[in-house]
Amino acid sequence: MTDKTYNVLFLCTGNSARSILAESILNKEGAGRFKAYSAGSQPKGEVNSHALKELEALGYPSAGFSSKSWDELAEPGAPQMDFIFTVCDSAAGEACPIWIGHPMTAHWGVEDPAAVVGTEVEIQRAFAQAARFLKNRIMSFISLPLTSIDKLALETHLRQIGAMEGANIPQPKAN
Repeated sequence: MTDKTYNVLFLCTGNSARSILAESILNKEGAGRFKAYSAGSQPKGEVNSHALKELEALGYPSAGFSSKSWDELAEPGAPQMDFIFTVCDSAAGEACPIWIGHPMTAHWGVEDPAAVVGTEVEIQRAFAQAARFLKNRIMSFISLPLTSIDKLALETHLRQIGAMEGANIPQPKAN
């Protein structure tokens, strides 16, 4: 058994909803083994209030979050990441900074609940669904035997987790 704490970064373009949800969920569920961070390529500058309400409703920490640039976590002196997960399609397709230590990466795309337009109930439902999909992925991730699995098998598992229910995978176009 190792005492290593794994640093995990969740990336999304705006860093206001999905990546914040994932950061809070992993920090609580993986306490002691994982330290989660979140950032965005084009941060909105504020955290979506619906994301914070959903975290509170689920019993996860909802204070102290900020919408920040991924550049802050790529600077000298920033924590070295062991894993980086993109949670939105646009961040997955962007040119990311060069991360020290060559962390393992995977795409865990989830539909953007902040893009939902509708009633308050519909918006809340979208945030609840995004949180559920992210929590399912995170729980699968933290159950992996990280100290005893080889790199190729781990990469396969990380991709499989990204394809779990709720994956934001482009559907083939109908002819």
